[in-house]
Amino acid sequence: MTSSSSSKNSARRGIAIGAAVAAAAVLLGVVSYTATKPGETRTAVSADAPAAEVSADPQAGVYPELAKLARRDPEDSLAQGRADAPVVLIEYADFKCGYCGKFARDTEPALVKKYVDDGTLRIEWRNFPIFGKESEAAARAAWAAGQQGRFWQFHAAAYADGAKEKGFGDARLKALAEEAGVEDIARFSRDAGSEAAAKAVKKDQEEAYQLGATSTPSFLVNGRPIAGAQPAETFTTAIEAAAKTAKAGE
Repeated sequence: MTSSSSSKNSARRGIAIGAAVAAAAVLLGVVSYTATKPGETRTAVSADAPAAEVSADPQAGVYPELAKLARRDPEDSLAQGRADAPVVLIEYADFKCGYCGKFARDTEPALVKKYVDDGTLRIEWRNFPIFGKESEAAARAAWAAGQQGRFWQFHAAAYADGAKEKGFGDARLKALAEEAGVEDIARFSRDAGSEAAAKAVKKDQEEAYQLGATSTPSFLVNGRPIAGAQPAETFTTAIEAAAKTAKAGE
């Protein structure tokens, strides 16, 4: 494929995704993707905000172009669940985001037990640091932990109750890596500071911004956008509707 053809294909894909994002923004309303004024700190959607409107109708609010963002890479260390699972939940999140931590502690474990363990669901993490230098550092550190197969253990340690209040300086990130069971801490430090880590985080971050996401956490469930640490029922409804659609298409 020529560079010209590649550029045209990328442009068409961007337009298609842009159209889906515009429709998704209307679907979810003001609470979906909220940005603060220029120069202000970006804020997470409040867990106390109205829940996203997620219908049990398998087709409601689903955008096929957004579903294509699922990578389904069996070697992706920042994912869990079968690569060929019928449903993929993509999470765009920041380790300094309190509501991301709420989702990680209060909702995600039950989703893993109920849907990932039985092969229905795959969860793909996307680093989306929006709260400054420590967010960026934590994102790179999480990626580095993943290079030694300990991303989800690092994720659990970084989102433990009270963890973010301790900050994500270099010493703290190493302590979290040790807590997560990362064996080679010297390699972890090298990986976290590498160009590969920076590129991986930037790729995820740019994908989120392309979607129009400006708050964390933001999610896609087989192309259905969900914003904020919504009640567990919001996610179970979306997952079961997506699974129903996938089964019908077999």
